[in-house]
Amino acid sequence: MNEPDISAEPVLQPYQLGVLQLPNRVVMSPMTRGRATNPSLIPTELDAEYYAQRASAGLIITGGTWVNRDAIGYPNVPGLFTDEQTQAWAAVTDAVHEDRGRIFAQVGHLGALSHRGLLGGRRPVGPSEVNMRAKVYVDNGFQDATTARALTVEEIRRTVGDYGRAARNAKRAGFDGIEVHAQANHLLPQFLNESINQRQDAYGGSIENRSRLVLEIIAAVRAVWGPGRVGLKITPGVTGIGAMTATDTTLATYEYLVEKLNDYTLSHLTVMHMPGIDLRGTPLEALHGRVFQHFRNRFHGTLIVGGGFDFEGANDVIATGTADLVAFGRPFIANPDLVERFTQHLSLAGSDPATHYQGGRRGYTDYPPAASVA
Repeated sequence: MNEPDISAEPVLQPYQLGVLQLPNRVVMSPMTRGRATNPSLIPTELDAEYYAQRASAGLIITGGTWVNRDAIGYPNVPGLFTDEQTQAWAAVTDAVHEDRGRIFAQVGHLGALSHRGLLGGRRPVGPSEVNMRAKVYVDNGFQDATTARALTVEEIRRTVGDYGRAARNAKRAGFDGIEVHAQANHLLPQFLNESINQRQDAYGGSIENRSRLVLEIIAAVRAVWGPGRVGLKITPGVTGIGAMTATDTTLATYEYLVEKLNDYTLSHLTVMHMPGIDLRGTPLEALHGRVFQHFRNRFHGTLIVGGGFDFEGANDVIATGTADLVAFGRPFIANPDLVERFTQHLSLAGSDPATHYQGGRRGYTDYPPAASVA
């Protein structure tokens, strides 16, 4: 049987990501799979098996992990803020490395997008006293988000320190790097967005002030990891998600932030955008149909893009120079051997949506590779 010729497949080509040599440009995107079903939010043996099964990806980025207890906004998602969690993550990274994989930890905070039922009765925290006008999954059902209280300046400083602690824990756990989550309507985008951030201090008002928290966190994490090991994930083309609404300064804020990131020698910037979102007639109209190109022109480092890509689309976006790597989310759920399927031009298996975000082994580690079902 002839070996497939991958020389013309851009997404299957190697890539130098900082100090890491990636065998291909397929990134396993973070997904919140909700399998840490224990009170201490510790990753389990299932997580080690799940990520190791997918070690042929050029790079794995874990599902989001909490930087402190106030960060929690989904049930059964592991943290990276205790010694016990850190030790358990070490078993995950060992399993991935044994299969010659590379894995970054994604760290994040849901901020105002949470509920008392997930926080031991406490109110969520955010940039301002705001209700996100969104549903939160609590106790096997969706409930309205609890109105948040505004973080004090001292609490903001402690939160920056918590990101630094999570970065140290990620290093202790044997990760290859770290990605800071600033996607959609979570804490960091809440600070960036003036429809949510109503502060009048050093963290609100001007574009520079609203960007301050993100840049302070990047600096804190980079101080732990050094250059080329820290990335950031953003979703600039988001508006109309509950209280998260784009304003006349939203695009300028993301442009300012991305251009400032060039000062930090990051491993990468991930830009996500869901296909089919129509930005015409919104303050983000300039991004319609060209979100990735817009920020490719402003960021000087490695750009990862994601949002509904298939194999052909991934090849195209790399071949045109719009991106360096492509993130795949749902295709990795039912296809642990996604890279092999791309290489052999095999069809992809479908997944069961009922098991995407909560559950046990079923729908998590029981999807077989193509070779076993051929």
